[in-house]
Amino acid sequence: MDEEIHGVVPCSSLAVESIIRVGTAGAIWGLCSGPYDARKQGLENRNVLLLQANSVGRFGLQCGLVAGMFSITRCGIQRYRERDDWVNGLIAGAVAGAAFAAGTRNWTQVIGMACLVSAFSAAADYSRSS
Repeated sequence: MDEEIHGVVPCSSLAVESIIRVGTAGAIWGLCSGPYDARKQGLENRNVLLLQANSVGRFGLQCGLVAGMFSITRCGIQRYRERDDWVNGLIAGAVAGAAFAAGTRNWTQVIGMACLVSAFSAAADYSRSS
C-alpha cells in the first residue's frame, strides 16, 4: 500500500504531512525539555513560561522543517529516478542532515551530520524494501 501512496499523492502533500507529524513531536519534546532548562538556568515564574514557549517553538519548527525537507527531497528524487529504493533515502538524508547542521557553520559538523542522517535513512529504506 505504501508504494501506491507514493505514486499517487503529490510530493507537497507528503511533505506537509511529515512537517505536521514530526513538528508536533518536536513541539512535545520542547514542552518536556523547557522546564528542565528553566530549572537548570534558575529562572522563575514569567521567565519560565517565556523559555517554555521559546523551546516549544524552536524544537517544533526545527523538527518540522528538517522532516519536510527530507520528505520532499526523497519524493522528488524517487519521481526523478522512477525507482523506490534505498538511494532515495541516502540522498534525502544527506540533504536534510546538512541543512540541519548548517546553522553551526562548521563544515566538519555539516558533513558529519549529513553522513549520519544519510546512513540511517538509507538503512531504514533498505530494511523497508527487503
